[in-house]
Amino acid sequence: MDRPPSGPAGPARTSGATVTANLLAAAEPKTANLIEARDLHLSFGSTPALRGASLGVRKGEIVAVMGPSGSGKSTLLHCLAGILVAEAGEVWLGRQRLDTLSDERRSALRRDRFGFVFQSGQLVPELTAEENVALPLLLSGTRRGPAMTAARKWFPALGLDRLEGRRSGELSGGQAQRIALARGLVAGPQMLFADEPTGALDSVAGELVMNLLTAAAREHGTTVVIVTHDARVAAYADRKVIVRDGTVGTLTGTRP
Repeated sequence: MDRPPSGPAGPARTSGATVTANLLAAAEPKTANLIEARDLHLSFGSTPALRGASLGVRKGEIVAVMGPSGSGKSTLLHCLAGILVAEAGEVWLGRQRLDTLSDERRSALRRDRFGFVFQSGQLVPELTAEENVALPLLLSGTRRGPAMTAARKWFPALGLDRLEGRRSGELSGGQAQRIALARGLVAGPQMLFADEPTGALDSVAGELVMNLLTAAAREHGTTVVIVTHDARVAAYADRKVIVRDGTVGTLTGTRP
């Protein structure tokens, strides 16, 4: 499903740090958009998910992608994040085509520069809360001591004091989702992708998570794409778009 890189082949072995440095150098935007999907088409079997979807997101912007179930909004997010590769169309991070990168290079980008928060949190049950938060740093090669120190700094800010040693089964849904949020932000990602981040929470816990998410993103200058069907969640965004039948339309608040 992936396409070969369009440029000349690189070295047989490239370190994650080198890959990330090259991607960041190429990611200096030539337009106002940090990331942009252009005319994406993707089907699952005979079922079309995207039918010419296009979306640009500016650096530091928080964009809510809304739409009914099955409209293609999560598929669009996965294409922007390099998890899926569309059958036609392009995805750009600044001047770098993401959809033509190899699986290895897209994985390095997701590990080193992107953060993710999903509906269920998806914590690793065998790890403690602080180990779950530190996981992106550990996977990128940070030594355990510094990684754990960086992870612990998030607990007071998220109202999770004294929960560092607990495992996911010992946490409430709201606590687990705050741990997932810290994990998504701990490495200082350039972009954060959130897919229904409050879908499994009650309204009070959901409001707390969204307040924390948007405050942390703005403090660190993180660009955020949030997929949601909830207008209360979308209200936290700078801009809202809607996906219907695999295409993207403006909902409210479009900037010129």
